[in-house]
Amino acid sequence: MAETIASINSKINGIVWGVPAMILILGAGLLLSVLCKFPQFTRLGYIFKNTLGKALKKQEGSAAKGSVSPFKAMCTALAASIGTGNIAGVSGAIAIGGPGAVFWMWISALVGMCTKYSEVTLAIKYREKNAEGDWVGGPMYYIKNGLGPKWKWLAVIFALFGGLASFGIGNMTQVNTIASTVNEAIAGFVPTTEGQQKMIALAVGIIAAVIVFIVLVGGIQRIGDVCALLVPVMAIIYVIAALIVIIVNITEIPAAFSAIFVGAFNPSAVAGGVAGATIKTAITKGVGRGIFSNEAGLGSAPMAHAAADVKDPVEQGIYGVFEVFMDTIVVCTMTSMVVLLGVGIDSVPYGENVGAELTIAGFRSVFGGPIPAVVVAICLTLFALSTILTWGLYGTRCFEFLMGSRASKVYQIVFVVFLLIGATMKLSLAWDIADTLNGLMAIPNLIGVLVLCPVVAQLTKEHFSKVDKVKK
Repeated sequence: MAETIASINSKINGIVWGVPAMILILGAGLLLSVLCKFPQFTRLGYIFKNTLGKALKKQEGSAAKGSVSPFKAMCTALAASIGTGNIAGVSGAIAIGGPGAVFWMWISALVGMCTKYSEVTLAIKYREKNAEGDWVGGPMYYIKNGLGPKWKWLAVIFALFGGLASFGIGNMTQVNTIASTVNEAIAGFVPTTEGQQKMIALAVGIIAAVIVFIVLVGGIQRIGDVCALLVPVMAIIYVIAALIVIIVNITEIPAAFSAIFVGAFNPSAVAGGVAGATIKTAITKGVGRGIFSNEAGLGSAPMAHAAADVKDPVEQGIYGVFEVFMDTIVVCTMTSMVVLLGVGIDSVPYGENVGAELTIAGFRSVFGGPIPAVVVAICLTLFALSTILTWGLYGTRCFEFLMGSRASKVYQIVFVVFLLIGATMKLSLAWDIADTLNGLMAIPNLIGVLVLCPVVAQLTKEHFSKVDKVKK
């Protein structure tokens, strides 16, 4: 039975994460960029000033009831996108697609910035209040309210895929990664038996379940508060550790970037020939991991941004640009440097399906001993825990849309129970199914975004016309 499910899932996965799907996602991002006049480049200074700049100056006041501040909304969305994909996904993409996969990851981010900008803008434009008085939004709402009642079936499909995906990519696989990484870190200090490892995994599951339940029942405000604390801390820890590896290997940086740019178009010319890698492999692995990491086009992040206490949709939309920049251009690039500089371009096990262990090896080349495993364990735990919290919100919003606000409470209890299951199971098939469901979300979402792209273009034009008038 499991083999049959795996076979069916593999075929579907090949479609939703295949070349045509990636062309659709990249094409949508390029079209939106053209229609909006490439705000991710032409308005980059404005974007940083009004996102990161505001956060650093602490210019955000308290949010209205039923909403969170724009920065907390972005942190909530970042909590979902900065996760295991930034550590295990990037190293895996390099191993299969070669260093050139990093280049295509960057390309996916550059066009994905406008895709997420458009998603977030639409989420604010077409959001509504739920029974509790909270702002709710996302693809299901901008499809229903933007395209009209006749398109509600498409909104239902997105909510169904999103709700189911939350149990996999946002729950079982994340807590399982925490348990595995914690076990690996402990084993670096004290040898453990298989029975002890299972007990540690169960303890991780219980702790995660308690934390997640307490945060989820507190609603969007509590989720926003926790994510606004976790995201900056986990990003700073990881970036500093990665920078140390980069500085120690500073003389090798030119060679690493050369391998990335050469490998993007000629993988066989790097490291004596990357095993089995072609340009197609480099592109699909790079773009696929990039999209999987920053979630641009999948429709998940708009559900968090919809709760932002703003009136102008574009005012929140620009946080989507910064979000992709931080996730892929910063964090994913740091991981790629740790791998290419720490492990070495010639020492990467090309052709092998590897994950976080390759990143750990990169850190170990500088820090040595068990410390790298501890650093990665801390980062992965924070990354994965914040991802679980945000996907708990996404799943809540999806099931609330499908079955009403009462169903959301039942969903949250079931979601917490799945954490206990996921912590102690082997989840190779669950990872694959979750990956497929994640990709399936993109289809109804992109249909909605593409049909509504004239709305995004008009809102963008109106917003920046006002900005330019103020400058004059």
